[in-house]
Amino acid sequence: MKSHSIFLIILLGIIPVARAQMPPPTVVLAEAQTVWLAPTVDVPGTVVSRNDARLASDLAARLTWIAEVGTTVKEGDTIARLTDITFRLNEMEADSRVARERARVEFLNSEVGRLESLAERNNAARSQLELTRSDLAVAEADLDIARAQLGQAKVAMALTEITAPFDGVITERLRNVGERLNAADVVLRLVNPASIEVVARAPLSSVNFIAQNDELELFNDYRNGRGTVRTIVPVGNPQSHMFEVRLNVAADKWTVGESVRLSMPTAVARQVLSVPRDALVLRREGTSVFRIDSDQVAEQVSVVAGMGAGDLIEVIGDVRPGDRIVVRGAERLAPGMSVSVAESDAPVGKTSAANK
Repeated sequence: MKSHSIFLIILLGIIPVARAQMPPPTVVLAEAQTVWLAPTVDVPGTVVSRNDARLASDLAARLTWIAEVGTTVKEGDTIARLTDITFRLNEMEADSRVARERARVEFLNSEVGRLESLAERNNAARSQLELTRSDLAVAEADLDIARAQLGQAKVAMALTEITAPFDGVITERLRNVGERLNAADVVLRLVNPASIEVVARAPLSSVNFIAQNDELELFNDYRNGRGTVRTIVPVGNPQSHMFEVRLNVAADKWTVGESVRLSMPTAVARQVLSVPRDALVLRREGTSVFRIDSDQVAEQVSVVAGMGAGDLIEVIGDVRPGDRIVVRGAERLAPGMSVSVAESDAPVGKTSAANK
């Protein structure tokens, strides 16, 4: 019994020493700051390309070649070819017609000159001269028609090659080599992944709280970022009561077809004192934050949480702008504890607050 008492006394003496030797808990801090915040609602959106075209044939002809899916092309590159023998022959025929009509015009020009010379000496009938002039006018008109037909033949010949109207990637082939095409038959799909935007439809209650060039937060299960409002279509669908908004986003971060969510403001932004959401300590006795003073000592401050936007949330209580607030490690703290401050490895406190 005596040995047990001695062991207990030794153990009670060791515990305070061990506690005294424990290093202070490490925390990550962020400053409380005054920002403009507005309540938001998350709405679905889709990343789309501003240049997304289904290219069709302008001619009725057989398909002889088409670019492979995944091919990257530049504006003006050939992406499909049609059989051109018929159109080549039409061009040759039109060219020959132009040459024939040009020769006829040249002959009649010289004939008019000869008859005018004879008429001056009264050696030619005036009616013969007028008839030749009429034939010349008809021949010149026929030459213009022949030139127009040659131009049409050249255009048709050029259209036997389907070219890219913009830089992009072939994403779909809708016809195969050897198939007979009619005019306006869709051949392939070309998409420019470098020129993208987000299209979203939001409740009409939000239309008055956003404007062009506002920045909104975007996110999905894999990444988050920000987009700039490019245009707003302030006309609601009578069934859904939604309006369309389009945002410019970074092409190197988002992919065409990707689903995202947008944080849309639902009220006018107001200036509030805010901290990152991670700073809130939720316990049975209430909500609080830990403030670290200049001596690296923790102080627990009771607060009331207000509206939130993005990673920031409004706090009401004895907190002032510039206070150093614990955002990581608060669960291990108690009032009066000394702490060790670590550098944050990522920006804290992103928000979709309105820019003022």
